[in-house]
Amino acid sequence: MSGFDSPPTSRRWLGLAVIAAAQFIVIMDTSIIGVALPQMGDDLGFSQENLSWVFNAYVVAFGGLLLLGGKLSDLFGARRIFTAGWIVLIAGSAAAGMASTVGVELAGRAVQGAGAALIAPSALTLLMMLFGGNPRELTKAFALYGAAAPAGGTAGVFFGGLITEYADWPWVFYINIPIALVILAVTPALMPAGSPAARSRTDLLGAVTVTGGLAALVYGIVEAPEVGWGALQTWLVLAGAAALLVAFVVSQAVRREPLVRLDIFRTPNLGAANLAQLLLGGAWIPMWFFLNLYLQQVLGYTAFPSGAALVPMTGLVMIVMIVVAPRALGRFGIKAVTVTGFLLLAAGMGWLSLIRPDGSFVTDVLPASLVVALGMSLAFIPTLGTAISSARPEEGGLASGIVNTSYQVGSAVGLAVMTAIAAAYGAGRIGEPVALTDGFSAAFLGAAIVAVIGAAAAAAFLRNPEKETAAGEPASMSG
Repeated sequence: MSGFDSPPTSRRWLGLAVIAAAQFIVIMDTSIIGVALPQMGDDLGFSQENLSWVFNAYVVAFGGLLLLGGKLSDLFGARRIFTAGWIVLIAGSAAAGMASTVGVELAGRAVQGAGAALIAPSALTLLMMLFGGNPRELTKAFALYGAAAPAGGTAGVFFGGLITEYADWPWVFYINIPIALVILAVTPALMPAGSPAARSRTDLLGAVTVTGGLAALVYGIVEAPEVGWGALQTWLVLAGAAALLVAFVVSQAVRREPLVRLDIFRTPNLGAANLAQLLLGGAWIPMWFFLNLYLQQVLGYTAFPSGAALVPMTGLVMIVMIVVAPRALGRFGIKAVTVTGFLLLAAGMGWLSLIRPDGSFVTDVLPASLVVALGMSLAFIPTLGTAISSARPEEGGLASGIVNTSYQVGSAVGLAVMTAIAAAYGAGRIGEPVALTDGFSAAFLGAAIVAVIGAAAAAAFLRNPEKETAAGEPASMSG
């Protein structure tokens, strides 16, 4: 991607700051609603089981449309799609903040997710355009960009608590608007225009089938505990989800200009890195969701203390991703760092599963959450960089869309599964600390199992690329 015109060297790092801010915001929007959920649920009439849809409406639209966003970025130019994404995000944020009913709230969140689906892949493409010609700088850029994602997720909890405590929950959505306006103002000066690919038909059928299939899958899993796993509704919804996802794969195989070129998964390490990102999302996102509920519904924290309780995680994530992870990659390679990260993540989740109804932040939350943050940080950087740098330069938007999709699909399905597990063990019984703790503990244990699977998958399928590629390709991720 070094062939694209880019801003002068002095501006590249300012451009990276904007790109990292974009990643921070789109991931923060998945988590900033966490602390506000109880108050939002009371005001709008959500049930305990359906509260997760405030998260899922965003993530399903985000994850389902990311492939389309990546393709549009390749077709029309990354900067143009990046700009369009922020405009859509502003509209969704305004709608979600002004919502007075469940339906409007979920619609606003879905529009937010659609905007994020345009922003995220185009941001990664812009990063590659700015730094793709210098492997050493690219590794540093990935570290800063990578830190923005989990830091945004964790910091969103803090800001959500601050806003909910001292303002009101609609402001967790309104906060996006001034930030988006600033980014829109500086984008023309800092981002390379690039060269759009030759025009081709946009695969709307593919976008509809993959988004519909994902939405049906998440809906079926979330609703199953209430209607029953053996109920006809559950099986029909899950069968419909499977049919839509199969139709998506088949359509991609037969279309001349597919949304996703299936051959891309034959690229060494690309499939393995995306599988790791999927499992990482499936373990990490349920953790902060249920940890928030434990802090508020069991330990009795109000919104701001609940958000502040997770600030140490944010600090550790930033330090490890920017300072530790790049050095570890240079010394030990992609596979060893990723497997270690997943194992630490599993250990931290297992530790969290030991929470008590009469527990405390210092003993039950803080130590385990720091282990979780360390594991997440080590696993995220190598798999993200490998997934992006493995693709052809002209398919940077598609590769960005795929890896973001993997993470968001893992997040949505992981949260849906853990919500079902938590509900089965008593997490729906508000006001009963023992039952709530049992449910949340089961969810943490389930997330730990996902992380163990991630470690096994990384050990089995990831390969250190320097052994199989020329210099300047994915090998750059190892140092």
